[in-house]
Amino acid sequence: MQEPTPRTAKDEFAAETERFRRELLAHCYRMAGSAHEAEDLVQETYLRAWRSYAGFEGRASVRSWLYAIATNVCLTALASRRTRVLPSGLREPYDGPGRPPSQAGPGEVSWLEPLPDRWIADDDPAAAVVARESLRLALVVSLQHLPPRQRAILILRDVLAFTAPETARILDTTTTAVKSGLQRARARLEELGPEPERPLEPSDPRARALLEDYMAAFERADARLLEQVLRKDATLEATPFRDWYAGREKCIRLLENSVLGKRGDWRMIPTTANGQSAAAVYHRDTTGVFGAHGIVVLTPTATGVARVVEFHDPALVETFGFPPERRD
Repeated sequence: MQEPTPRTAKDEFAAETERFRRELLAHCYRMAGSAHEAEDLVQETYLRAWRSYAGFEGRASVRSWLYAIATNVCLTALASRRTRVLPSGLREPYDGPGRPPSQAGPGEVSWLEPLPDRWIADDDPAAAVVARESLRLALVVSLQHLPPRQRAILILRDVLAFTAPETARILDTTTTAVKSGLQRARARLEELGPEPERPLEPSDPRARALLEDYMAAFERADARLLEQVLRKDATLEATPFRDWYAGREKCIRLLENSVLGKRGDWRMIPTTANGQSAAAVYHRDTTGVFGAHGIVVLTPTATGVARVVEFHDPALVETFGFPPERRD
């Protein structure tokens, strides 16, 4: 009988740490506001963890040890980077004469990015619900307004449910400092405004119907259908444009005048992002090919879509697992 191959240190490291990769990716995304940056931060986390694995003596759980590394990797990275925002974080909604929205120059603004749900899919339904709730666009946007260290404290305490002493160990600080930082972080979130209405889950039949109608409205260039989809107080914003719009009438006027075009100009594929209904967006060029345009994320509620955020970045379409072109 053949002897079993002895496990190497790398085998042991993988067995101990790999099961935490998805939740660490979600953690780094909450900290950084970028899916691609979060991937890089997780890679750096595992590299540092492997380098120090021989000295890990189990004084803390593997999970809290990894979170300590990941959080400090994020804090180091964020120290030299600008806050990621959406257009609504730059200025008040546009209320001037009709015109196309003004566009920010390349590199002028660090834009928030959506996170594909499939990157953090979890077999545990309860864990999946917690992950979705803490990755909603509204919350991730609000987190970016906090100083990075306060952001880390709030996420570790209120999202991940680490105790104050555990959080202090992760951040190499005192319990008193953690409690003070948490109080300031919560107060800052209160200043940013009340929590928006909780969106419908993407699996809710009402959410699916709203997404289908939104996609159909674009594919048919049907502004009247959009009126039925959007709430009266709906907001519309798109990166990399500085202007954003509040109120169904203003949103539809912009879309009808500058975006919808002709029937058949757009194609959309349903998906999910940040625990919300979303679609991969394609636009037809002069040759009839539909090229990747970006990802649109909706906030569907019982009374209609409350918020539309379109991330105009063709590369995101492939990030979400879709091809760069379609010919149908």
